[in-house]
This record gives sequence, structure tokens and C-alpha cells, in this order.
Amino acid sequence: MLRRMLFMLGAVIVVVLILAALKFSSIYTQIQQFKAPKPPINVEVAESRLQPWQSRLPAIGTLKASQGIDLSVEIAGTISDVQFQSGEKVSKGQAIVLLDSQVEQASLSAAEADQHLAIVEFERARSLVDRQAISRSEFDRLNAESQKAGATVAQLKASLAKKRILAPFAGTIGIRQVDVGDFVAAGTSVATLQDLSTLFVDFYLAEQQVPLLALGQPVVVRVAAYPGEEFEGRIVAINPKVETSTRNVQVRAELANPDERLLPGMFADLQVLLPSEAPRVVVPETAVTYTLYGNSVLVVKKGERPESEDTSAADATEASKPYLVVERRFVKTGERREGRVVVLEGLETGEQVVIAGQLKLDNGAHVAIAEKRTLELEPNSGSGAR
Repeated sequence: MLRRMLFMLGAVIVVVLILAALKFSSIYTQIQQFKAPKPPINVEVAESRLQPWQSRLPAIGTLKASQGIDLSVEIAGTISDVQFQSGEKVSKGQAIVLLDSQVEQASLSAAEADQHLAIVEFERARSLVDRQAISRSEFDRLNAESQKAGATVAQLKASLAKKRILAPFAGTIGIRQVDVGDFVAAGTSVATLQDLSTLFVDFYLAEQQVPLLALGQPVVVRVAAYPGEEFEGRIVAINPKVETSTRNVQVRAELANPDERLLPGMFADLQVLLPSEAPRVVVPETAVTYTLYGNSVLVVKKGERPESEDTSAADATEASKPYLVVERRFVKTGERREGRVVVLEGLETGEQVVIAGQLKLDNGAHVAIAEKRTLELEPNSGSGAR
């Protein structure tokens, strides 16, 4: 019995020792894993560059035709003829719509006959008054009748002219809103007429920016209809009054539209080009992290390899590479444009900044530069560098 108990006790001790050895081995392995150097984190980087940067004032506005109206009738009447096709070019003075004018034509004929008779009687009276064959008062009455008849004819001619709607300027006429036989009241719109050869764009800027504006200053206009394309114009007017409700000043720019691709009413995203053009430190916009505490970038720089890292066991190629770490640096940013941002303070020219993978990095993290996959604009491509 004692022998059996000793055997069981020995077996339990052996099992405990085995379990303790396994646990110790597991703990030791975990400790070694924590001590082992972590592999570097692959990141994409870009170099900060010093390049010419032209300051701009961004704004939004609306395109307007240099001349644009809605043609409408001045007096009521029935449409007798429509002398245009929707969307065609019309010249200045071209007849657009004719109203029925038979009554006015008849009244004008009667008035012209009365005028002719009044003139004849007045001329006869002029020869008689010199011989004192008629009284002076009768001569004055016939003179007044002649003038009255002329005024009546002029009035009827003016009323008759209102029956013909003419184009006040050359341009493109829109879709017609009336048909032959329609009875239209005074003020009824017939069609829109727009001169598309030159367009205006009206926009507003803050009153603090008024000293930066001048007549003839260039502007760059973009519209949603032609993405990626820019249209150039120049400031032609600055309102001499600041809006008291918004403290903004209205500005008007003019741009040529020879192909008539732009249309009045389009929404315009524009930028006023300022004359000053100075070199600035510029980085891709993806390199900047925007937070409530400030804007920052992660700068890649050489660091000291940790003493705990076993370089003897490392690959010879990897060991020969510089040990790179990231440093979070707070910066002061300026204008942003075309995927790039100006860094006013906190970054020097030629420093490498992380442009992808910032979320998995901490200050002092070990990194390795990976192949760049993020599209980066060239500094001299288009307007991005200006």
C-alpha cells in the first residue's frame, strides 16, 4: 500500500514538473518575441519642394451674357407671324414676331389722309394770310390742325411699330414660347435672346481682399460642364459699394466665348490670380494630417538602431540599409490647390514626408520606404504649380 502511494506521488511530481517546464518554455518564447525587433512598416514618401507658387483668391459665381434679355410684347394682340426658328442666330433689327395690325394700318391710312388735307389747307392759308384774305386767328387754327394731324400720324406709326418685335442686338435666340394665332397680353415673353460672344461672371469677395483687386486682373474660370478645363478672363468692374449684410464686394470679370461653349447661368468656380509669385515649400496634400490640435506631417529621418536588435543575425543587405524612423512635426499650412499644399512653417526643402499609411504610425516608428503607388502631380503640370 505504501509502495503504491509513493509511486502515485512520484507520478504526480513528474507531471507537475513537465507542465512547469512547458509553461516556462512558453513564457520564455513570448519574452523573446517581445524583445525581438519589429519589422519596419512600409510607407510611401514624397520630398518637399521649393517651387514658384502664385497666390489666388478663390470664389464662386454665375455666368451671364454680356447682353441678354427676354423678348416680350409691349401691347396686347394676336400673333400673325413668327419669323425665327428656335436656337438660330439673329441679327440686330431682324423681325422676330409680328402682331395683327390691320386695325392700326387702317387708322394710319385715315390719319395720313387727314394730315394731307390739313397740310393743303395750311399751305393755302399761308398764301392768303399774306394778302390779308383770311384772319390771323384762322391761319393759326389751320396751323394747329396741321400739327395735330402730324402728331396723330406719328402716334399711330409708333403704335404700329410696337406690333413688330425686333431683335435689339445680334445673338442666339432661344426656344419660342408663342405660336401663330395666340392672343398675348402685354409683357408676354416670346423667347430669350443672348449674345454669347462675350460672357460676364459675377462673384463676391470679402472686404479685406479689396486692396488685392484691380481692373484687368486675370481670373481662371472652371465649370462643371468641362471638368479639368480652364477659361481665362479679366476683371472689368469692381462694385464701389460693400454689401452691408455680408460685408462682401461684388466683382465682375469678362471672358471671351468664341466657340459659345459656355452658357449664361452656369455655375462658375473661379480664382483671381494675384500678381505676387514667390517660392514656397510645397508637399502633397495627403501628407498633412488635420486635427483640432493642429496640422502635422510625419517626416522620415535617420534614427539610431536599438541596442536590443541583433544585427549579426540580420540579413547583410538589410543591415546595410539606414535605420529610418518617423518624426511627427506640427506645421503651419497655407493655400491648397491641385492636390498640393503650401507649408509656411515647420518644414524645410528636401525633407521626406509620409504621404500614405499615416494611421498605423506613431512618433519614432521604424519604417521602410515602399514603392510609390499614390499619384502625385508634377510641380510644373498645368496650373498646379502656379
